[in-house]
Amino acid sequence: MVSVILTGALGHMGRVVAEIVEADPNIQIVAGIDIKDSDELSFPVYDSFDKCSEPADAIIDFSSAKAVNLLVAYGTERNIPMVICTTGLTDEQVAMIREASEQVAILRSGNMSLGINLLLKLVKQATEVLNPAGFDTEIMEMHHKRKVDAPSGTALMLADAVKEAADGKMDLCYDRSDRHDPRPANEIGMSALRGGTVVGVHNVIFAGNDEVIEIKHTAYSRAVFAKGAVQAAKFLAAKGPGLYDMSDVIG
Repeated sequence: MVSVILTGALGHMGRVVAEIVEADPNIQIVAGIDIKDSDELSFPVYDSFDKCSEPADAIIDFSSAKAVNLLVAYGTERNIPMVICTTGLTDEQVAMIREASEQVAILRSGNMSLGINLLLKLVKQATEVLNPAGFDTEIMEMHHKRKVDAPSGTALMLADAVKEAADGKMDLCYDRSDRHDPRPANEIGMSALRGGTVVGVHNVIFAGNDEVIEIKHTAYSRAVFAKGAVQAAKFLAAKGPGLYDMSDVIG
């Protein structure tokens, strides 16, 4: 059985992960870490990393960007593989994770769902065909009003997929309000909408002359992300040092 420490245990995603794990006989949560300790769950929740000494095969992180530095230091020191699901990381934090992965297994993804990771492959394939044909690319995402980072980590992943398929010849555009020029061909437009309780919508639009192609993913429940994180923890528990993503998990 895979033993897991869950960071962000008392948050929305942490609680969903706990429910998924509880129904899975092949994995268990031995401890949680959050900004306050708690005994309301079936495992202990500590308010700091230094209080958590339970042995574990992996860490699932759904905390916040502010906590990632402490998480990586903790996981590296204890040599515990980490599934980092937190988004909104800085370039410095991404570099820190990459460096830490030389010592311990780390899987980082802006989105843990199977559907989104399939979408990434489809977007690359579409870009390879449509970009040379002169199609413009726009990415639109929408999330609930409590989400603090914009654009979403998943939208940035999709943009990276487009850029990779276009040999890096694309630039991101977040705002056109101060421009009075036609849209350049090498631009990826990014739009972030926030409102209500929307779990997650991502739409990649390829607009050409007289035709438009849209590739869209809608998440109706946070369970899709939790299931992916649990699957990733099982995968990562037996892995050596390295930086992994969900494409390694789904094959």
